[in-house]
Amino acid sequence: SGNRPGRRRRDRAGRPRHRPEMAALPETCDVLLVQDNPLEVELTLRPLRDVAPEAVIGVAGDGEEALDYLLGRGEYRQRIGGALPRLVLLDLKLPKMDGIEVLRAVRASHRAGAVPIVMLVPATEPRELAQCYQLGANSCVWKPVHYPEFTGTLQAIGRYWLGINQSATDAEAPAVHRAPAR
Repeated sequence: SGNRPGRRRRDRAGRPRHRPEMAALPETCDVLLVQDNPLEVELTLRPLRDVAPEAVIGVAGDGEEALDYLLGRGEYRQRIGGALPRLVLLDLKLPKMDGIEVLRAVRASHRAGAVPIVMLVPATEPRELAQCYQLGANSCVWKPVHYPEFTGTLQAIGRYWLGINQSATDAEAPAVHRAPAR
């Protein structure tokens, strides 16, 4: 099968499918979206940008990259002591390290333990919802199947976490990083 680890998926003509590369993460960001699916990244960014157009949104393509960024390790070791995001939107199903493992590691970290994390949980995974809360997720939301519902959910998340909520990272970050909610 073409889906085994280490093998690239192929298109109908047998050519390796190219996964569009995610842009490099910025030095600092207001929101860290952890999502491996480029289509879901785009569908998530649109509604967030509608309510917080000034917010800097970084995208990590897998759980390992997210942890490196948040904990200042690996290619992101220059970030040690740098500002943390005001919000992490963390998908449950990720390559290399799933969302549960990322949540557990962040909550165990002295450096990043207080960063707000909203878990994006597929409606097909109700058991994981309770586990996310037990591990310290600030909020869990179902990933609705219909885009209009998903848009409304993400706009509400953006309004609350970027506009209303006062997080521990707000106290450490200069006010210029705050994005007004619309």
